[in-house]
Amino acid sequence: MKHLLIEYMKQFTDHTDAELNDMIKDIPVNQFKKGDLLLSQGDTPEQCYFILKGCIRQYAVDEHGDEHTSNFYTENQSVTIFNQHRHDKSSPYALECLEDTVVIVGDLATEQTAYDEHPELESMTRKMIEQDFGAMRADFSAFLASSPEERYQALVRDRPELLTRVPQYQLASYLGIKPESLSRIKKRLEKEATTLDD
Repeated sequence: MKHLLIEYMKQFTDHTDAELNDMIKDIPVNQFKKGDLLLSQGDTPEQCYFILKGCIRQYAVDEHGDEHTSNFYTENQSVTIFNQHRHDKSSPYALECLEDTVVIVGDLATEQTAYDEHPELESMTRKMIEQDFGAMRADFSAFLASSPEERYQALVRDRPELLTRVPQYQLASYLGIKPESLSRIKKRLEKEATTLDD
């Protein structure tokens, strides 16, 4: 399965497959079951992940016990909770596997050792994170400026696989609306599409 990570890393470097394989040879590949928690809200993150197969949800539970989904991660995406700005280094989010999931696991405590051994790995990791951050910032800006219907249409356009992989109530939470509102939006758009076809 590590060949999937190698293929992803190639866009950030001109190293050969053998060189990339040497860089990641000691990084473990772990399998998790649907429903497994990789991180609980309030815990200190000790690992980061790169998804080879599966789907991970990032969410938080508020003081009323309500869950708020803030992201979904799927194949070829990295999952890292950045919490250095927090005084206690705790995570404001939980990470849950929505499917049986296979990930490459990075140990945040020993990542500097890996960078010392392979300095080019640090540069590649930084580029990967910058790309992820750039996409997340653009998505978040568009999210804030859009209506619930526009958010749903963007989801259909940009991440249609989530429609069949994620429960509707979690999609609704991610879009910032109630499940019944999402149902109304879907029905209205389906009706409009049918009218246009006639």
